[in-house]
Amino acid sequence: MLGPGRYLLGVLEILLLAGFAWLGGSAVRRWLLPSFKGAPAHLAAAVIALAILTWSAELLGTFGALDPVPLVPLVGAAAVAARTFAPRRPDGDLPPHQQVGGQTTVRRAERGEGLVSTLIALGIAAVAVVHFSLETKTRLSTGMTGFDSTWYHGPFAAGFFQGGNTWDLHFIAPQFLAWFYPANSEVFHAVGMLAFGRDVLSPLLNVGWFVGCLYACWVVGRPYGVAPWSLGLGAVALSVPALADQAGEARNDIVGIFFLLAAVAIALNAGAARGDDERGLSPGALAVIGLAAGLAAGTKLNFLLPAGVLVLGLVAIAPRGGRWRALAVSTLAALAGGGYWYLRNLAHTGNPLPWIDSLGPVSLPAPDQALGGREAHSVLGYLTDGTVWSDWLLPGLRDGLWPFWPLLVAAALAGLVLCLVPANRRGLVPNGGSNSRRSDPVLPVVALAGLAAFLAWLVAPTSASGPDGMPRGFESGLRYLAPALVLGLALLPGAPSVRGHMARISGLRSSLLGNKPTKDDLRQWGSSRLALAVIGCLGMAAVLIGYPVQRHYLENRYADPSFTTPGLNAAFAWSRDVTDSRIATTSTRQYPLFGTDLSNRVQFIGREQPHGGFQSPATCRAWRRELNEGGYDYVVASRDRMEPGQPPFPPQAGWTEGPAAEPILRKPPTVVFELSGRLGPSGCG
Repeated sequence: MLGPGRYLLGVLEILLLAGFAWLGGSAVRRWLLPSFKGAPAHLAAAVIALAILTWSAELLGTFGALDPVPLVPLVGAAAVAARTFAPRRPDGDLPPHQQVGGQTTVRRAERGEGLVSTLIALGIAAVAVVHFSLETKTRLSTGMTGFDSTWYHGPFAAGFFQGGNTWDLHFIAPQFLAWFYPANSEVFHAVGMLAFGRDVLSPLLNVGWFVGCLYACWVVGRPYGVAPWSLGLGAVALSVPALADQAGEARNDIVGIFFLLAAVAIALNAGAARGDDERGLSPGALAVIGLAAGLAAGTKLNFLLPAGVLVLGLVAIAPRGGRWRALAVSTLAALAGGGYWYLRNLAHTGNPLPWIDSLGPVSLPAPDQALGGREAHSVLGYLTDGTVWSDWLLPGLRDGLWPFWPLLVAAALAGLVLCLVPANRRGLVPNGGSNSRRSDPVLPVVALAGLAAFLAWLVAPTSASGPDGMPRGFESGLRYLAPALVLGLALLPGAPSVRGHMARISGLRSSLLGNKPTKDDLRQWGSSRLALAVIGCLGMAAVLIGYPVQRHYLENRYADPSFTTPGLNAAFAWSRDVTDSRIATTSTRQYPLFGTDLSNRVQFIGREQPHGGFQSPATCRAWRRELNEGGYDYVVASRDRMEPGQPPFPPQAGWTEGPAAEPILRKPPTVVFELSGRLGPSGCG
C-alpha cells in the first residue's frame, strides 16, 4: 500500500508534469493559433500539452531512460523553451473576424445556444459521466479485468515502466502481431505508474478521456451556434454499450476518439476564423490539426484512415500555390503525433505496417507467421449473408448500440452525409450573421474523415472475427464503429440544412457564452481568478479523496478474481504478493502476474523470429531451453479457456515437470511451478 508520503510524492510528480506540459502547450497554441479564445483555445492547448508529454516519454524511452528524474525536468525544459522562444502575436493585431471563441465572434455570429438547451445538454453529459464513472468504480474493487487490458495494454505499460524502454518490441502472446501496435495510450499509463510505482491511475484515466471527448463535442458545434446539441448527441453516442468496456480499463478506443474529435473541432473553429476572401487554413492550424490526427493514429490502427483523410483533405482545400506547404506542415505534424511507433516497426522489420506483407506483386518484409487469435473476418464480407445477419449481426447491433440502433446509425450517417454539402447559401455560417453568404470547405472534409472511420470499421479484419459464419467478435468490434457514430452525431446539428432549425428550437441566446459584449478587463480577470479557484478546490478534493481510494484499490486488486478460468483466477490471486520475480507464462492474459507493485518481470515464452516475428516453442526441448535461458523463478503453464475434449492442462505443464520444478498451484487449466534450477533435456523423456 502507498503511505501518505509516497502518495503525495506521486501527486506532486503528476502535478508538475501536467503543469509544465500545459504551460508549454498554451505558449505554442498562442503562437500557432493566436485567434483562438475560450473553449477552442483550451482544447488546442490540451492537444499540444499531451503531445509534449508523449514526445518527452518517447525520447527518453528510445534510450531506455524513461524514469521520473529525467522525465519531469525534460517536460519542464520543454515548457520553458516554448514560453521563451514561441512568438506571440498581440491579440489586438487580429482582424475582428478572426477572434475565434471570443467576444467579437459571439457578437458577429447568430448563436443558437439557448440557456435551456445548454442546461439540458449539460444534464445529458453529466448523466453520461456519472454512468461511466460508476462502471469505473467497479474496477476500483477488482482491478482491470478486460481481455485487451490484461493481454496487451497493461503489459505494454508495465513494460515501459519497468525497463524505461519504448523502442524495443515488447513480445506478448503471439496473436495479431500485437507487439507492433501503436502505443500512445500506454505511454500515459506508464507515466502514471512512474509517478506512484503502482497502477492506481490506470483505472481512472479513461474517465478523463471521456470528459475530454465531451468537451471536444461542444467545441465541434460551437462555430455554428449548436454546441449544446453537439454535446448532447455526442454524449449519447459515447454512452453506447459497445464503449462500456472502456470504463475502468486500459482500452484505448476512447483515447483515439478524443484525438480525432479534437482534430475535427480545431479544424472547424480554424475554418470559422477565415476571412471572406481566404481559402484553406493557416499553417499554424494545419500543424495543430495534423498533430491531433497523428496522436489518434499513434493510439490505434483503425484511426489511420480517418486521420489520413482529414490531413489530406485539408491540404486539398488549401490555395493552389500553398498546397505543398500545407502538405509539408500537416503531414510532418501528423508524423510527429503518431509516427514514432511506425518508425519503430520500420526499424525492427523493414515495414511500418508488418501486417501487410505485399502490395500487389511487391513483397514487403513481414513476420512469416499466422496472425493467431480469432479467425479474421470483416463486416464487409458478411454484408450479403442473411443467416449471419439474423443470427449474429442484428443481435449484436441491438446489444452493442441499444435497441434503437437504426435511429442512432441513421442519424450519424445523416450528419456525415449532410455535412458534405458546403454551407454556401444564406443561413447560419461560421462567423457570419444570418445574412452571411460564404462557403465552408472544412465541413465536407471532416465529414469525409467520419465516413472514412465508418469504412475502417467495415473492412477491418477483426470487425467480425470468429469462425466462418460465426462472428463472435462482432459485438465487441462495434467499438471500431464508435468513432464514426460520435463524430456523425456531433456534426449533425451543424450540418447546413439542420443548423438553422437547431438555432430556432434553442430560442434564447446563451448567456453562458457571453453574448453581451463587455470591455471590463477587471471583470474578465476576476472571472479567470474564480475559475482557477474552483479548479484548485476541486483538485485538492480529488487529492484528499484519492488517498483512501488508492488504498481500497490496492487492497482489492485481483484479491478474488473471477473473470477467467478457475486456474488462472487462482494464479492471479497468488501473484498479488509475489515481488521482484521472473515469471514465464503461456497465458494470453498476463497483466495480473506483474504483481501489486508491478515488480515481476512477466514473459510469454517464445523465440524471436526474423522481421520481428515471435512464436511459441513447439517441442519440450525448445520449451526447456527457453526457460533456462530466461532464468525464471516461476512458470505459469495454462490454457486461456477450458473447452470440451481438451486435456485439463496444457502440454507445457508436462514439459516443465521435474526435480527442479515444484508445483505450488494446480487447478485446471493452470499449473504454477517454482523453479529451483535448470531443466535438463532428459526430463522430456
